[in-house]
Amino acid sequence: MSTKESGKAVKDLPHFDMVIVGGGMVGISLALILAAQADWKILLVEAQSMKLASASASNYSASFDDRSTALSWTSRSIYQSIGVWDQLSKHLTGIKQIHVSDRGHAGLTRMSADETGVDALGYVIENHWLGSVLIDRLAQQSIEVLANTHITSVRPLRDGVEIGLDGTKDLGGEVTRLIRTDLLIIADGSNSKTAEKLGIHSKSSSYGQTAIIANIQLEKKHQNVAYERFTDQGPMALLPLSDFEGQHRSALVWVQSEETAEGLIKAADEAFLDSLQQRFGHRLGRFKQVGNRLAYPLALSLTSEQVRRNVVVVGNAAHSLHPVAGQGFNLSLRDVAALGARLNLARAEQKNIGALEVLEDYRQQQLVDQRNTVIFSDSLTKFFSGTSSLSAATRNSGLLALDLVPQLRHGFTKFGMGMATSEARHG
Repeated sequence: MSTKESGKAVKDLPHFDMVIVGGGMVGISLALILAAQADWKILLVEAQSMKLASASASNYSASFDDRSTALSWTSRSIYQSIGVWDQLSKHLTGIKQIHVSDRGHAGLTRMSADETGVDALGYVIENHWLGSVLIDRLAQQSIEVLANTHITSVRPLRDGVEIGLDGTKDLGGEVTRLIRTDLLIIADGSNSKTAEKLGIHSKSSSYGQTAIIANIQLEKKHQNVAYERFTDQGPMALLPLSDFEGQHRSALVWVQSEETAEGLIKAADEAFLDSLQQRFGHRLGRFKQVGNRLAYPLALSLTSEQVRRNVVVVGNAAHSLHPVAGQGFNLSLRDVAALGARLNLARAEQKNIGALEVLEDYRQQQLVDQRNTVIFSDSLTKFFSGTSSLSAATRNSGLLALDLVPQLRHGFTKFGMGMATSEARHG
């Protein structure tokens, strides 16, 4: 439905400073960052329901199978700045040490929080708790939220963007209505349908791999150690989780070839655990239980454009990375923190927040961080997925160098924590 058909002139349409499309963790985090900075008029649009259990510690009900996210040190700082970290910290596990090894070879290295001078190198938090805390805080803000609502049209205007909405919670009922905004922020995930409506496409390069995600019950306590283990079948990570009903747990991310992953997903629990035990070893004792297994095909996906006049693309819609290094969400969170700061500065300077100059300045500010993180994740994946003897020798030389040269190890650790970019920006 066009503006003419609606019977309203563009200037008469409901107006917002910014519309955020995508009510996932990145979209909500951005909304909260913006709300903490200024009295913006914000609309958050999400295609799915956004109902989660209350983030009250007394009412929180976990499950053995809750999926999780690794938060970096810098992500902690961002969440502290908007006042949600204390609540998040009630149900998360700090990573005190990262143990990196290559199965069947001598090379290994350990990175520790004590050596780096922090209380934890990162934190593992279950997505259900993270989402509950963010949605609870969102409900406390003067941010309009439309869940179960889809974007039906996007039309660039001279001074903003016209957006068509269609959803069960639409203020006009179950019919399309039009709104306009100074800035459209697209955060609706990989292969964004909203971006495609503007002719902004993503280019994906498949790794020919599948990530198996599951929670594992351990015989021994993990002692807050995260394990990165590289095997002949693919890299794996075991991240420390809080105990569940007295059971020790770690979150597994196991990268396999597509064919091998399909067999492991279908395997009986005992067979799956036996295969995992053979590849990982017995540092955590016997693996006693595996929860629900999920499989995700892996690809590096990058958008063709991140900014246009009155439009910016963030989160997985901008860049979707391999999970082995745990950098994707943390990079997205640094992006939206930088975007929020740049928009707040533009407001203080009385500039149009949708001006290409403002948005391009944000993109340039994040360019080095994005490029380095993409290269880091992509190179690490390929470096540790090679099966030749030359690849193994090169890998082990690298691990030994990290273990023997403190300066090299410290730089690697700080990059993983998201601190290297922050120091470079403020140094």
